[in-house]
Amino acid sequence: MRILIADDHALFRDALKSLLGARDFDVVGEAKDGQEAIELAWKLKPDLVLMDLAMPEIDGLEATKRLAAELPELKVVVLTASDDDASLFEAIKSGARGYLVKDLESGTFFDLLEGVARGEPALTPALARKVLEEFARPRRRASESYDPDALTERETDVLEFMVQGVTSNRKLAEQLGVSENTVKFHVRNILDKLHLHNRAQVVAYALRNRLVEAPSDAD
Repeated sequence: MRILIADDHALFRDALKSLLGARDFDVVGEAKDGQEAIELAWKLKPDLVLMDLAMPEIDGLEATKRLAAELPELKVVVLTASDDDASLFEAIKSGARGYLVKDLESGTFFDLLEGVARGEPALTPALARKVLEEFARPRRRASESYDPDALTERETDVLEFMVQGVTSNRKLAEQLGVSENTVKFHVRNILDKLHLHNRAQVVAYALRNRLVEAPSDAD
């Protein structure tokens, strides 16, 4: 399996690369932040990215979302020091195929990596149980109260353009400087988080609940 390591700590990257190499995994590249991880993933086409969360430029969650949208065949597994439940749930919703905490025993770590190659999620039993419990909870209806902070900064950007009348994927992609696939991913996240079904409902809901500023009437 060809692996890309994304972590902002050089010593950790070096240690992980040596550990993986000793088990005959092929480390094809190293990235020091999320932006570099995205660029190297496009260039090197690895099978798996081991993605840290807390990185400069673009953090691991945003990089995971973009890679899941732009390179859906690529497997991204979060490898982080954080065992925070919110980070775990957001990573899985962002498209990560697993979530590993850095204090894992090496044997468990490699067992889970080998499972990823077979199409299995890289989750310890305890984390898998948390994920199942979280996603088994009933979803709220759109009419219920909603915390706009649940939208990421980029999702809010997309929402603002939609309210301004920019609703096609092509035009949104041009405004944001991203691919149409990335736009589709962000729009789907917005629909899911607001529990709505189409873009017209999103615009009406955003204006009604003042999630973004209404467009000016000026030409």
